[in-house]
Amino acid sequence: MIGMWRKFAEIVAVGLLTAMFASFLLQVFTRYVINQPLGWTSEACVILYIWAVFWTSAFLLEEREHITFSMLSDALSPRPRWVLSLIGHAVLATAFASALPAIVDYIAFMKIDSTPITRIRFDYVFSIFAVFAVAVVIRSVLALYRALRDGITATERAAENP
Repeated sequence: MIGMWRKFAEIVAVGLLTAMFASFLLQVFTRYVINQPLGWTSEACVILYIWAVFWTSAFLLEEREHITFSMLSDALSPRPRWVLSLIGHAVLATAFASALPAIVDYIAFMKIDSTPITRIRFDYVFSIFAVFAVAVVIRSVLALYRALRDGITATERAAENP
């Protein structure tokens, strides 16, 4: 089941990036070849980029693939590194979970405005951020659970199973 969901998430990500690239190529062609630039292609690229980044971060990137600031934790021995990992996951899950009502409220509020050219409502454009926030909470809780169960950090688990 997880493999099927991951495949679906990959197909969506590829579709978003393909559409973004096609919009970009269309913009280059219309601007430099026929000298008639299309405004909607730039807007489409921005919207598709926003969706691709948050979709991929929410559903495809493994924890070890995210950017981390690990100078402090790398200098620690395994037990304090594990404790720091627990604290980090708990803080991340709590922060995003507590912000979720405000995120959803603000996205709902954004329905009053739309993009300048394509007239796509901003609540549709930014709704992916709420999906991302929910995914961060779920992934942080799962990482916290795995760290408590296994007694090791996700980095150490990744090193054991590359």
